[in-house]
Amino acid sequence: MSETTNALGAFLRARRELVTPEQAGIPEVGVRRVPGLRREEVAMLAGISADYYLRLERGRDRNPSVQVLESIARVLHLDDDHLAHLLSLVGAASRPHRRRPRRRETPPPGALKLLDSLIQPAFIEDRYFDILASNDLARALSPRIAAGGNQLRDLFLDPSEQILYPEWQSVTECFVANLRQAVGTDTDDPRFIELTGELSLASPRFRRLWARHEVRGQHGTPIRINHPQLGELTLNRERLSIAGAESLMLIVLHPDAGSSDADKLALLASAGLPARSSETVTKR
Repeated sequence: MSETTNALGAFLRARRELVTPEQAGIPEVGVRRVPGLRREEVAMLAGISADYYLRLERGRDRNPSVQVLESIARVLHLDDDHLAHLLSLVGAASRPHRRRPRRRETPPPGALKLLDSLIQPAFIEDRYFDILASNDLARALSPRIAAGGNQLRDLFLDPSEQILYPEWQSVTECFVANLRQAVGTDTDDPRFIELTGELSLASPRFRRLWARHEVRGQHGTPIRINHPQLGELTLNRERLSIAGAESLMLIVLHPDAGSSDADKLALLASAGLPARSSETVTKR
């Protein structure tokens, strides 16, 4: 069964393969033909039968109790984000499967006005990291931060964008884990299928990261950028919810006050940027 038809089983299997016997506190006996824990080892440590756990992974039982899932989560060393994701998969399994039409994504007019008024690089993204609008300074920071672009595609497929991030490895890990959390159980969304299909075919690293089923929320965090003219600078990346647009986020990149990074950003802002409003695009 595919991840779309058996999301619970795919998640359990991927996370099981990441836990070593040593981490689980059990001795390694004999030759292990699978990475991580065996199914029967997870079942034993969780206090359930091996047959029942097998049914869970194979999608034959999609209504386990919260207590059973919490026991399995403990064995698999799942944090709060991963446990919440696990519980959401079970909730979705009991609902009838309907392919939803792709929804129009349009930033509210007030959010676009706010975007134009900001003196820091800023843009609006959806849950697939499609860029729906950006201001001049964001595009000066990277031409790829423009309406119609996709940050995941650029990070994995564009060498020039990869050079922009000295910590590219950790940045890609974070983005993929956040995509897992943002999508949740909506794996039948055409945009999700299109994007992950393209990246899975074109990027071995994306395939490896996606197969790990990491789930992580994105929070405000510093991010290092190696700008071709300015050199290296560190900016704080803030993600702000947009009222009236549940799936859209306003991203603002700002330096620490009084820092050399602030001076570099001011230099970029004064380098003759064209005076035009933010570029926008409507996603279908």
